[in-house]
Amino acid sequence: MTDPGPNMPSTPQDDGFSYRSLLKNYISLTGLALAGIALANIIVLFIIDITSAVPSPYTGILAYMILPGFLLGGLALAAFGAWRERSRRLEAVPGAPLLPRIDLNQPGQRSRLAVFVSFVVVFVLLSAVGSYRAYEFTDSTTFCGELCHTVMHPEHVAHDHSAHARVSCVECHVGSGAGWYVKSKLSGARQVVKTILNTYPRPIESPVANLRPAAQTCEQCHWPRRFWGAQLKVFNHFGSDEQNTPRQLRLLIKVGGGDPSTGGQAGIHWHMNIANKVEYKSDAKRQNIPWVRITDRNGKVTEYQSTAADAKAMASMTDRRMDCVDCHNRPTHVYTPPDRAVDQALAGGRISPTLPFAKQQGVTLLTAEYKTTPQAIAAIQQGVNAFYKEKYPQLVSTRSGDIKNMSDALAAIYQENIFPEMKVDWRTHPDNVGHYYFNGCFRCHDGSHVSKDGKVISKDCNSCHTVLGQEEGVLPSAVADATPFFKHPVELGDLTSVNCSDCHNGGVGP
Repeated sequence: MTDPGPNMPSTPQDDGFSYRSLLKNYISLTGLALAGIALANIIVLFIIDITSAVPSPYTGILAYMILPGFLLGGLALAAFGAWRERSRRLEAVPGAPLLPRIDLNQPGQRSRLAVFVSFVVVFVLLSAVGSYRAYEFTDSTTFCGELCHTVMHPEHVAHDHSAHARVSCVECHVGSGAGWYVKSKLSGARQVVKTILNTYPRPIESPVANLRPAAQTCEQCHWPRRFWGAQLKVFNHFGSDEQNTPRQLRLLIKVGGGDPSTGGQAGIHWHMNIANKVEYKSDAKRQNIPWVRITDRNGKVTEYQSTAADAKAMASMTDRRMDCVDCHNRPTHVYTPPDRAVDQALAGGRISPTLPFAKQQGVTLLTAEYKTTPQAIAAIQQGVNAFYKEKYPQLVSTRSGDIKNMSDALAAIYQENIFPEMKVDWRTHPDNVGHYYFNGCFRCHDGSHVSKDGKVISKDCNSCHTVLGQEEGVLPSAVADATPFFKHPVELGDLTSVNCSDCHNGGVGP
């Protein structure tokens, strides 16, 4: 038998190549220490994350993304140290076995195997939980909006003040399925690199290229086959005069539908591709649409071309099939124009409509150019106080509360809709719903898109809405006089003495 040497144990239990002895080197011990510290921090941050009412985004990225990397790196370093130590010992002991001897008849080895298996099971379970939490965290609005707080700050703030505030970013930008999840993460990796290198665009460009079709995202909640009929829309405006003269406009929006099985094919939603296929050519921003092709449910094709179309420009344009986001292109990230935002604040009482020139001064201060948000807030608050101190000094003492409320409301409006650091405001991204600030509907419905047989895409306002009434000089809460009471088609006398359900039963019975 070969002499193992004076420094190598010769007992069957330890031949100098046991796992425990191989880990006794500086590299492995450093790796184990690193892994232990990372694991302890992961456990602490995990407890903080699941017990916090409003967890910090940095807790999530540390617990589920950064520290697990250190944990795995520490374990890999420990394994490398053991491999390096084993190689060193093999060179010192010629003829030594390449692999450790495993003999489960020995109690010591059975104990070590049990410890190893237990460690593997616990590690796998913790990895599964951590992987799921990491997946969940990367799909959260917190991750999308707050982690890259400078880049996505405008979009995150707009999302929080939108009708989709409780819908997570990934439900619209990614949707379900592993394929789009992988695509989004690959795209996100490229965006992370741009963020690190500070080469990301300012503002973030729109429309988003290669956005998942609306039929696979929006329509998972918004059922396009439902016939919606018409909806009432009330607009409250205020004048820029001293009295902030109010004006109210009421429109009946002809939403309509596009599926004959649930209602008539009429109204705005006729454009939906359920029964009709609408295609068009446009520029990259989808604001200039010189050509439209419509295929109806019977297969008839009609092409319309603008009389102002440039053939050379059209040749470089791409074809697109119309879907929800061609009109509803700002369903969440809406940056309200200053005049509308001030109107809403006046109508809601956040700014008193009896403060002289509140509308005029509010819009003037909001539309001024500022380099940073803190500079804008200071200038807005100073501007409100300076105006009333100069023009209406008596109000500074008698209505100081209303003046302060106005400056606070204007500061909030600015912070919610204007972001000079990212060069984002209400003019950055066109909103195609309606046609008040951008062409929107009039991109096609401009009266100049004509087919070969002379048909014209109409610009008639009544195609999409009907004006029900408008008043000026009354508060927004006032409404036009209405019919005093419902008139039943059959004379029943005093309708207050009966209930509708006394007769109406859905057709059952006499």
